[in-house]
Amino acid sequence: MQNSPEDLRKKILGRKGEDLTAKYLKKHGYKVLERNLRTPFGEADIVALSPDGYTCFVEVKTRETAEYGEPSEAVNYAKRQRYRKMAGYWCMKKGEELPVRFDIASICRGELEYFENAYI
Repeated sequence: MQNSPEDLRKKILGRKGEDLTAKYLKKHGYKVLERNLRTPFGEADIVALSPDGYTCFVEVKTRETAEYGEPSEAVNYAKRQRYRKMAGYWCMKKGEELPVRFDIASICRGELEYFENAYI
């Protein structure tokens, strides 16, 4: 089954948001380690190493308008739980405990707002 035009539009919008976020992170001294990291618990949009040594799991939310709320508001409890599990999986695969942080990149109308340590 092929993707609908709406599905394709959302994928393109999401990819643009991830690209914008990766550029932002690099500009601010982060090293992007993974994009679209697939785990048994879901997919992390970006995994990056912060300048202060944290492994940051970044959820990127991109919207064209704030008609239904700010993009960051869509990172609900279930999504946060999945990211916690993905981080545990990442550390297990690396064979070490790493300092981890959960960030959110919220993009609306092409403007990026970045929330460090958005949740625990």
